[in-house]
Amino acid sequence: MNNFSSDSVIAGENTNNTPGKIYFASDFHLGVPTYETSRVREDRVVRWLDLIKKDASEIYLMGDIFDFWFEYAYAIPKGFIRLQGKLAELSDAGIRITFFRGNHDMWMFDYFKQELGVDIVSDELILTRGGKRFYLHHGDGLGSGDRGYKYLKEFFRSPVCQWLFARIHPNLGIRMAQAWSRRSRIVSSQKEVFVAEESEWLVAYSKALLLETHFDYLIFGHRHLPLDIVLPPQSRYINLGEWMNYSSYAVFDGIELTLKYYRD
Repeated sequence: MNNFSSDSVIAGENTNNTPGKIYFASDFHLGVPTYETSRVREDRVVRWLDLIKKDASEIYLMGDIFDFWFEYAYAIPKGFIRLQGKLAELSDAGIRITFFRGNHDMWMFDYFKQELGVDIVSDELILTRGGKRFYLHHGDGLGSGDRGYKYLKEFFRSPVCQWLFARIHPNLGIRMAQAWSRRSRIVSSQKEVFVAEESEWLVAYSKALLLETHFDYLIFGHRHLPLDIVLPPQSRYINLGEWMNYSSYAVFDGIELTLKYYRD
């Protein structure tokens, strides 16, 4: 059984000669529940990026950075320009930045690549750093079950759906998307909870993946709960959590990966 998608990206050892740490974060969900609270969260993210820029060589933002994103031919959703400016600053300074398309911001096309120098990944990214093998994915639509969402995801990613949505005026299209976002589970004040390892579908997916090939670290977003679980024989499943409740992230120093929490 081959679990890799046709859009898999496989990268070798980093050829950047600048030593530094690798940072991973996801699920900022900028845009919900209100603009005001999102601005506070954006400022926190920017302060975190300002903190890590002194020792970062690579930054992986692993999906749902925005609660909604759609790039029209000549327009993008307004707001959160401070984050975009900070990313441009870090990219210009030589820090490699990679965005993953999440289930909320899957309609990223070429704006971030052209304007900010940010690479875009649609599905999984497999890479080797410091002799360690990484499997990276936002986490949505993986494993068995949830066929309804998988069909919906396939439709949303189709050129037909994107063409149809682009025909809607941005004033209406973005308003419709924002109304839909307010129904998102991230808006709920109730935190995600860990019940048992066997209940975690991304853990089950990781175990199945490890039967085919070895990874030292399998890193996901989407789950909205920071998790660090040891998997046999010598692997770790990491979920990055989210930034409404946890402000959690992971960092790899070239030897070991650590799940951390940002505090001002």
